[in-house]
Amino acid sequence: MAEQLSTPRINARYLDSFTGKLVMIWGKVTQLRGEQASIDSDGVVNVLLNREAHLTNANIVQIIGKVNPDLTVKVLSSKDLGTGVDMALYHHVVDITHKHRSIFGSDN
Repeated sequence: MAEQLSTPRINARYLDSFTGKLVMIWGKVTQLRGEQASIDSDGVVNVLLNREAHLTNANIVQIIGKVNPDLTVKVLSSKDLGTGVDMALYHHVVDITHKHRSIFGSDN
C-alpha cells in the first residue's frame, strides 16, 4: 500500500515548526519576483516557485510545498483561489488543527 503524505495546514506563525516537511499554506500574493513570490499568511512567507506556478498579484493562493531551513517554501503545487476567500476563517482552521492535533492527526 502506498504511503499517504501528510500536508498539515499552516500559516507563517507555524513555519519554524515544519522545517523539512510538506505543508499546505494559503495566503494573499503580495509580491512576484521572477521565480520567487511573497504571500501574506498571517505574516510574510517567501515561496520558491516551480514552472507550473502561475500566481496573480493580490489573489489568494493555495500552496503545497516543503519548508526549507531558511523558512522559504519550495512550491510543489499551487492553485489560484481568486479574491473571494475568507482568510480569517482559514487562520481559525489552522489554529484549531494545531490546538487539537489528536483529532486532526497532525505529525507535529
